[in-house]
Amino acid sequence: MITVDPAKLKLAPGQRVLDLGCGEGRHAIHLMLSHDVDVFGVDLDFRDVSTARERAAPFLAESQPAGRLLLGVADGLHLPFADDSFDVVICSEVLEHIEDYRGMLAEVDRVLKPAGTFAASVPAFIPEWICWKLSDDYHQVEGGHIRIFRERELRGSIEALGHRCFARHKAHALHAPFWWLKCLLWDRPQSALLRQYHRLLVWDLMERPGLTRVLEKLLNPVLGKSIVLYFVKPSAESLEPARAAGAHA
Repeated sequence: MITVDPAKLKLAPGQRVLDLGCGEGRHAIHLMLSHDVDVFGVDLDFRDVSTARERAAPFLAESQPAGRLLLGVADGLHLPFADDSFDVVICSEVLEHIEDYRGMLAEVDRVLKPAGTFAASVPAFIPEWICWKLSDDYHQVEGGHIRIFRERELRGSIEALGHRCFARHKAHALHAPFWWLKCLLWDRPQSALLRQYHRLLVWDLMERPGLTRVLEKLLNPVLGKSIVLYFVKPSAESLEPARAAGAHA
């Protein structure tokens, strides 16, 4: 289930992509298969990284992927990469878990090359707020969500680093009602209604029928479970006047 739209990342052959907080590897593996790029997927959870490796292994064994993939454990607040290491950074459904999310954004800015692309996604405010209202357990579990972002809050935090937002969209509208049901029936995880809805979502992901694709596209602006923002970091040339002004101040 891809949240970030690869078409908006402006990927070119040979570029280096960081999937920060890669989890079980959905974006990292997808980009390895579809683009001639070097993908680095890192996460603080060793178990998730191990799962990502297991999921990538069949593709590596059975076919020749378009790109290359390296997975590892790393702290997003102290990334083991040099300044200006990546052409593209993805951080999908991660920042809502992080206490010092601005510190992580600063690390993204540090490792992203000038004129590089940064894509960030978090749960959209209204669908997430409903989940919190329906169930405390939803967000109070270990490693759960510790905040609900408003779009302008996240966008402002990234633009404060000098990045320019050039695109936005919402995603996964069909998943929002599932999570509302899951929260409402938190103590009944084997509910037949919940199982049937989950089966519908799996079928939709695997088959991608035209009807549900159109329906989700129509519903995303209102019910989209995630908000995705795309930014470009200032180029080296655009930074020179600011640096010169600072030097003479």
